[in-house]
Amino acid sequence: MKTTEKIYTQHEENKEWASSLSFYTIEIKAMNNRLAEIASKNTSKELLAQVEHFQNQLIIQKEHIDNINHEIHISEDAIRREINKNETAADHRSIEDHKVVRDNMRSFETIFASLKSELNSFLSKHM
Repeated sequence: MKTTEKIYTQHEENKEWASSLSFYTIEIKAMNNRLAEIASKNTSKELLAQVEHFQNQLIIQKEHIDNINHEIHISEDAIRREINKNETAADHRSIEDHKVVRDNMRSFETIFASLKSELNSFLSKHM
């Protein structure tokens, strides 16, 4: 288990995660639009309850995205502080590993993939 990581590596991970989270946010908007389309065309209480369930799950996932983005910003602030201490050879220095952010990102991606699969299955039946 690593306890430190190169500053440059951590910064690159943060950029990659932020980009991925931006994409997930766009996906959530598209999923919500599809759910709204289904809700507007159907009045079945059972179907609308399922739509509401998925909408709630997407709200929760958007909150997770916001939390991880906040963690990434904190990580980037730590990187900036470390570089400002001594800019010499910053590419070769290490900083405390951001394991919590990495674990939260992996967990989010696993849950999101599962939700997306479940939602796509629902959409394919009702669109």
